[in-house]
Amino acid sequence: MKKFAITLSKKAGNFLLRNFRKDESLIKKRGTAKEVHLLQDLKSDKLIISEIKKKFPKHNILTEESGFIDKKSDYTWIIDPLDGSTNFARGNPFFAVSIALMKDKELLLGVVYAPYLKELYVAEKGKGAYLNGKKIYVSQTDTLAKSYFVSCEGGDATNREIAKINAKFLPAVKDMRKLGSAALESASVAAGRSEAYIVRQISSWDVAAGVLLVEEAGGTVTDFAGKPWAAKKSNLVFSNGKMHGKILTGLSRV
Repeated sequence: MKKFAITLSKKAGNFLLRNFRKDESLIKKRGTAKEVHLLQDLKSDKLIISEIKKKFPKHNILTEESGFIDKKSDYTWIIDPLDGSTNFARGNPFFAVSIALMKDKELLLGVVYAPYLKELYVAEKGKGAYLNGKKIYVSQTDTLAKSYFVSCEGGDATNREIAKINAKFLPAVKDMRKLGSAALESASVAAGRSEAYIVRQISSWDVAAGVLLVEEAGGTVTDFAGKPWAAKKSNLVFSNGKMHGKILTGLSRV
């Protein structure tokens, strides 16, 4: 299944790359910048679902574009066929395909492929996290003053709540950034490029693969109350674990 997920992420990712910066008229706007969807989203989604149905016809599938395809299986594939749609639409190379596999409520596999960046992140339960075949670990930074945080509004269309969070942490950390792709933002924590990623009301397809990447790289992922990740829309903190409690305390005071 891991080999299949990797091959599938590359197939979808290379499709996106072939269409990158080709035709901005394909943008479908649905309100805010967070609601920009592309025909490439739909085509990548169709490609991925078709391949899963052929290889694992009895498995459930959950995707951003098609919702939940319920086969009453213990296994569920959780897919974002194009994470970072707005980046893609604007010619920004920070976009990725995110594929995760869950059995019951346990994540088994997580794959994030950023085709333009040529970065393939792979995590397997109990076997670590890898970037382009090399094992990765979260950073060992244990002070806010030396930390780089990443944040995004997720499903908070107004941006008001994440603005409050940024205002809380920005004076205390070295810098705060936004990449425009939840999959790559969570992967940045797994790879030790950021110490924490804070996001509000994020959907499971955006971060399922990233959750396993961070955990297998030695980090911690919880909701704002300190509870483990669950496959639902939620407020989440991904961190290297060194300051996780301090971050949760800060969030409780926002």
